[in-house]
Order: sequence, then structure tokens, then C-alpha cells
Amino acid sequence: MHPPRAAAAGRTASPTTARLINDRLALQLLQSEGPLTAGQLKSLTGLSRPTVADLVERLQEAGLITVVGESGAQRRGPNARLYGIVADRAHLVGLDLRTHSVTVAVADLLGRVRAEQSVLIDPDGARDAAVATALAAVDKALAAAGAHAPHTIAVGAPGLVDPATGRFGGTDWIPSWHVGLVGGLRARTGVPVLLENEVNLAAIAEQRDGAAHDRDTFVLLWLGQGTGAAVVLDGTLRRGASGGTGEIGFLPVPGTGALPSASGCDGGFHSLAGSAAICALAAEHGMPYGAAVGPNGVHELSSGTGVHEPPSDTGAPTEASPTEAPPAESLVRSAVAAGDAGAAFLDALAARIALGVAAVCAVLDPGCVVLGGEIGRGGGAALADRVAGHLARLSPLRTDVRAGAVGGRAVLLGAVLAARDAAQNELFGAAGPGVSPRP
Repeated sequence: MHPPRAAAAGRTASPTTARLINDRLALQLLQSEGPLTAGQLKSLTGLSRPTVADLVERLQEAGLITVVGESGAQRRGPNARLYGIVADRAHLVGLDLRTHSVTVAVADLLGRVRAEQSVLIDPDGARDAAVATALAAVDKALAAAGAHAPHTIAVGAPGLVDPATGRFGGTDWIPSWHVGLVGGLRARTGVPVLLENEVNLAAIAEQRDGAAHDRDTFVLLWLGQGTGAAVVLDGTLRRGASGGTGEIGFLPVPGTGALPSASGCDGGFHSLAGSAAICALAAEHGMPYGAAVGPNGVHELSSGTGVHEPPSDTGAPTEASPTEAPPAESLVRSAVAAGDAGAAFLDALAARIALGVAAVCAVLDPGCVVLGGEIGRGGGAALADRVAGHLARLSPLRTDVRAGAVGGRAVLLGAVLAARDAAQNELFGAAGPGVSPRP
């Protein structure tokens, strides 16, 4: 166990501020390390025994921690008591919105998912009906988790989110029911509803629990139905002035025969690395969509001749249909499983992806790029290594290219983490920067 270290700033905190700092430090340790005794808290924080006793009493009275056991089978008494965070002190809701579906997760204050619910949405149907269906999924998930009401809600959705207002920055390209659902959640629950771009939330998940866990600076390149990116610099998610950081689909690149415009990203990087473009590339290499799952779950290449336009945003599992990989993901997985037979297609795809990565590296020099989304997940290390090879020939900047590790629930897990952080900041109190714990 390693105590968090706060840098001293050469100033003394007031008694009230010192108590807030000490309480927050103890709660952070209980979050990261699990249940601890008062003696362990004293050792890890460097606080005096009376100070630890006071903060334990305060946190118990606030309903934030409780005795959860004893530190050893043979030990008894106050010194052996193990204290842990009261996980049911607050319930959190995370939502992953797609064009045709919504997935809801309800978690406790520690971020442990207690219930999950997914439903299909008809984006061409009535907006009010779609919103009602999504709200019903939230209610069902809360009931399954035994939660009466949420403390904080975080929503991941495609599109621009204005960092100044926390609302959609433009509604021309997003389903109207997304806007209606976020508004409905805010009006109905009266609790904080955090709206965030879906790729940004996936980056949070990859940084906390995935491929970028050891990086303070990295870029997540999202490769799915469309393309996008999330930028984390020095541990901070960067959204840009209008929330448009990472709209890499609009990046002009060679090989598309056109240029993107303010009204659409056709002709940009999206036209090289979006799902439809990948399906077309596969057809050029004799691998049209139609891959079947062979023995032991291995994808086999079919001999079909048609290229199918992939459905929009079907990455989330649903109640109404079995979980199926989108066409482009199936093609990439099939190519990886096919070995030499799929190598030419993977090389060509990697060369396309490397064009976008090289542009990102030239501007940001992140040192690490994580390939996420359905394509990054399906290609795994085989695709990431190929992208790294092409990138090394395009850019002098050393960049580690990694496959995403969180999986298909990255947006949902990122939403839960964002809701957890917000709830803990409110309930635990914010420790002032640059002030050390006070004995």
C-alpha cells in the first residue's frame, strides 16, 4: 500500500481546511486500498493517532464509512476494527447512448456496477416514445440495483458537447431523442446530469483501467461506425473551446479524392477509416462481409461478393437482439484469425489509420496512441503493431501504439467513473491543491 503524497506549498491550512484535506485523504485511501484499520490509516497518512481518531468519528457520523470487520481472526477491540466506505451511500447512473440503443448501468459509490439494462430504440419513431423507452430502462436498472434514486448521472453520447454549458453544442447530426432524454433526466430527477462525448468517456476508462493506465498523456483514436479521438494531456481531458477536440473524421488526408466540409466529414479521415470504408477495403482484398464464425469461435472468410453498408452504432448489446459484431469489426477479426490470408488487408488498413495517427502526433506528440472502438478492439495487437510500423516511417516522433483494453463497454464504464468522481467530490469534499495533510 502506498500513501498518496501531496506537495507542500509553504502555507498553513486553517483548521477547517485541514480537516477537509485529512478526511479526503483517508477516503481516497479507503477507495484505493479497501478497508483499513485506524492504525493503517495513521501509517499511510502520517497523521497523529488523535487526528485519525477524530476523522474516523467524523466520517462515521457523516455516514461515509462504517466498521466492516476486523483485521485478524485472533484480534479484538477498537484497534482491530476495519473501516470501509459505505458503498450504498449513493447510487450512480451511467448511460451509453447510440443511434439505435441505450445501455444503462447503476453503480454504488465505489463504482461497482450493481445492475445493467439495454434496450433498442427506433430513431425514426416518435421522439417522446424513444425518450419514454430510455427513461423506463433507467427506472428498471435502478430497481434492479435496489436504488430509490440516483445521486449523479453521467451520459455518454456522440456529438459536440459545449464545455461551457454542458449541453449539446449542435443538434443537426444527433438523434433528437438524445437531446430529449438528457433534458428529461435533468427535469425528472433534479440531480446532477453530466453530459460528455462518448469517446472522451472511453478515454477515461482506458486511463483508469485499460491500455493507458500508465500514461498521463495519450490519445485514444476511436475506430467504429465513425471515427473520433480523445486527448488527455498531463492527466487532464482536453475538450477544446467548443468541445470539438478529437473530431478527427474531418481531418483532410490523402487518398480520399475529396475534402471534408463544414457540413460533413466525407472526404476526410472518416472516408478512409470509417466502418463503410473498411468494408469497401475488405472487398478490394477479396474479403467482402459475410464472415462466419467457425469452430471454437474463430471467424472464417466467406466467398461472398457484396459489400454491405454497416448499420449505425450497433456496438452496445441489447435486450431485443443477440450481441452481434458490426460488419467491419467482423471483417477485421476474421482477418486477424486468418493469419497470412488476412495480412494484406490488415496492412492496408493499418496504413490508412497511420495517416490519422501521424497527424495527431505531429500536433500533440502524445507518446502513446490507443486504438479503441470496434475496429481497434477487433484488430487487437495485430492491427496496433502494423499501425506502429507504418507510423514509424511517417513520423520521427516515438509513439507507442496500443490496442484498447477495456472492451466494448468502454463508454459505459467511463460514464460510471465520471459519475463516481463527481459524487465523491461532492460527498468527500475537495482537498485544496498543494496543501499537505495536517497532523
